[in-house]
Amino acid sequence: MLIYIARRILVMIPTLLIISAVVFVIIQLPPGDFLETQIAEMQSRGEAVDPSRIEALRRQYGLDQPLWRQYLEWTFGLLQGDFGQSFEHNRPVSELIGERMVLTLVVTMATIIFIWVVSFAIGTYTATRQYGLGDNFATFMGYIGLATPNFLLALILMYLANVWFDISLGGIMDDEFRNQPWSWAKAWSVFQHLWIPVIVIGTSGTAGMIRRLRANLLDELQKQYVVTGRAKGLPPRKLLWKYPLRVSLNPFIADIGNILPEVVSGSAIVAIVLNLDISGRMLLRALEAQDMFLAGSFLMFLAVLTVIGTLLSDLALAALDPRIRLGGSTR
Repeated sequence: MLIYIARRILVMIPTLLIISAVVFVIIQLPPGDFLETQIAEMQSRGEAVDPSRIEALRRQYGLDQPLWRQYLEWTFGLLQGDFGQSFEHNRPVSELIGERMVLTLVVTMATIIFIWVVSFAIGTYTATRQYGLGDNFATFMGYIGLATPNFLLALILMYLANVWFDISLGGIMDDEFRNQPWSWAKAWSVFQHLWIPVIVIGTSGTAGMIRRLRANLLDELQKQYVVTGRAKGLPPRKLLWKYPLRVSLNPFIADIGNILPEVVSGSAIVAIVLNLDISGRMLLRALEAQDMFLAGSFLMFLAVLTVIGTLLSDLALAALDPRIRLGGSTR
């Protein structure tokens, strides 16, 4: 096990380096850079542009260097914990993303717990009561969840809350706690506002997970070992929980590596609609403004989540299912 983990960590290093190069190239693909975009906006408003000031800023941010040198400086900075300077905000990237990363992780983990708990309960219920009233209703609601965009669900909930209860659902905390240090009152405010973004972001993932668990569990319930267990008189609850349900949970575990970045990136539009101070909103703005250090840091954060999540899912799968061997040997 330790050898496997060490080998996977060694593989992560070149993987993240390749991802960093791809991220840097993709960010640089649009024509121009941040300063050229700013110049175009100033000229469209009829404002004067000082060429000497622009050149000074280009040297300050290293935009006058070749792309390969910009990439190397950015990569070495990442390894040292220096994420660079945000062009648009004129502040270190680490300061900008600090609290947003905390809020993003809180929303992400709460959403994943919501997806797992709801999917596990409904998926198990529908599979054990196939074609019943509850199964048909859950199937119908699952299709609705898959077909409804997250941002549209957010707009509907905001409208209903405003019309029926005369309250606003926007924000991840009360306005009085914005830009304030963390405290118990601020944490409680985040907890009170958390359930709406969790439901909105987690709806599509929950619907898909329910369908996968139901399909896998139905397949396991029809296998010979389950039929044999019933014939030997095993209690139905024990037979369900100890064998087929345990094997059917593999999709829950295998999706750890995918669900982490999907939840973070999929919340970008929802963050704008609900006015959430999480990473997705700032990432979109950074990409629009070609703020390459800020956008690159967010994208690398998603990459790290993916590779770590994949490792955790592999380890958990091996612990859950004895048929899976990490070493690749069948002996």
